[in-house]
Amino acid sequence: MILAFKHGDALHLHTTLAPLLAHLGKNFIYPDSILVPIPLHWRRLVGRRYNQSAILAQAMSKISGQPYWPDLLMRVRHTPPQGHKSAKDRQQNVSGAFEINFNHKDKIKDKHIVLIDDVFTTGATLDECSKTLKSAHVASVNILTVARAVKD
Repeated sequence: MILAFKHGDALHLHTTLAPLLAHLGKNFIYPDSILVPIPLHWRRLVGRRYNQSAILAQAMSKISGQPYWPDLLMRVRHTPPQGHKSAKDRQQNVSGAFEINFNHKDKIKDKHIVLIDDVFTTGATLDECSKTLKSAHVASVNILTVARAVKD
């Protein structure tokens, strides 16, 4: 189901997945939280035609009433797909790949950020995004994902 949502144009699945995420995140979506999707580089976005994390975050915003800032984080470096990389290679792959949008930099100090993504594999991307956000002095960064990939 998640692969169909991510790669198979099954965008209608957000109507099932977003309410689930909103329910799971209710204990750390605060009144001043900002919902932020993991960004795709523009080249990947053109190829895929949509950002599945952004679709989830936008739907969660409608459910929770919390603001959705799809452009708070920017992927400034095109990175190869992480699919078959080791944890160490994944971390190196995304190192320095994200920046905070200059237009929002002064607005996020002391805010609670909720990062939205589809799958947590090693956490490399989420960790790099969290580091980037923490460098801007946000109050907290929480993470919501639809699934967690585990090794056999």
